[in-house]
Amino acid sequence: MATRLKGIFTPMLVPLDEHGEIHEAELRRFINWLIQSGVHGLYPNGSTGEFTRLTVEERQRIVRITCDEVKGRVPILAGAAEANVRETIAACELYHSFGATAVAIVSPFYYRLSAESVYAHFREIALHSPIDVTLYNIPMFASPIDVPTIQRLAEFERIVGIKDSSGDVAFMMRMIAAVRPVRPEFTFLTGWDCVLVPMLVAGADGGTNAASNVVPELMRRLFDLATAGNLQPAMELQRRILEVFDLMLYRFEFPDGFRAGVEMRGFDFGRSRQPQTPAQVADRGKLKNMLQCLIADTGLIGPPPGGCRFSPTHEPLPPASPSDDVQRIVVDVLDALRQKGVL
Repeated sequence: MATRLKGIFTPMLVPLDEHGEIHEAELRRFINWLIQSGVHGLYPNGSTGEFTRLTVEERQRIVRITCDEVKGRVPILAGAAEANVRETIAACELYHSFGATAVAIVSPFYYRLSAESVYAHFREIALHSPIDVTLYNIPMFASPIDVPTIQRLAEFERIVGIKDSSGDVAFMMRMIAAVRPVRPEFTFLTGWDCVLVPMLVAGADGGTNAASNVVPELMRRLFDLATAGNLQPAMELQRRILEVFDLMLYRFEFPDGFRAGVEMRGFDFGRSRQPQTPAQVADRGKLKNMLQCLIADTGLIGPPPGGCRFSPTHEPLPPASPSDDVQRIVVDVLDALRQKGVL
């Protein structure tokens, strides 16, 4: 029976120790916290997990640790994208032996391929993989997978779904309309957190969402509200998550904003392997205060030292009632982003 993936899958960040090596004990603690916080599944070796900055051996180790720690409690969608088909199939075989539920394979990157070459790439994998495969469409970084190609690939039983990170709701609707009539069990996941509710309403089964590293409780609540048809509270929560997501994504070097958010939840993730200039390090400290204020407003953590009574002009603000907190912080952050030219 084909694998059916549903719900919120966390594209896991990877903690590094003071030497820049995988911090296994902290990774295991993080895995357990994510499961306890309600995510439906885990996704090691995704883009948020900086898989391109890890060695082959490190990617293998991360999947092995994840499978060992999870012990079947939630499904594991393991990133198995390598630079060529042969190594990708080898990763599929290895992750299958570890006990992963399925693998996610990004479309060929670096070389921009035609639709026919993209089809040939995944066809070869589908014919030889011992584990179910989820396509990964991320057109900003890799060869796009168009709807006709997805429709053709859905004919292979081994290919069980697609993770789409385009953020395009209309594209999701076109995929579902083309594939679901012939493959009702085919899984559709979105990798774009800020449109999770619209994607679920359009028929998606869930998402691989970077924000679930930081606010897994809220992402789970968002999924539950949307799938239960409670769309007004779901959209209210979607807007709050949007502000947190945008700050983590656009103001930091990806995925450093998400790493900063995880640190606020009590984890030691160390420094990314991507070098930073002194100016970037200094700016990160300022941005962390803004991020902490947004997350604190959800009630998951406390505010930074000195509180969150700030404005773009740094002038004192009059006392606000608790009911004004969400609107106040959102306005402050949006004004700050506009001053920086982000909005």
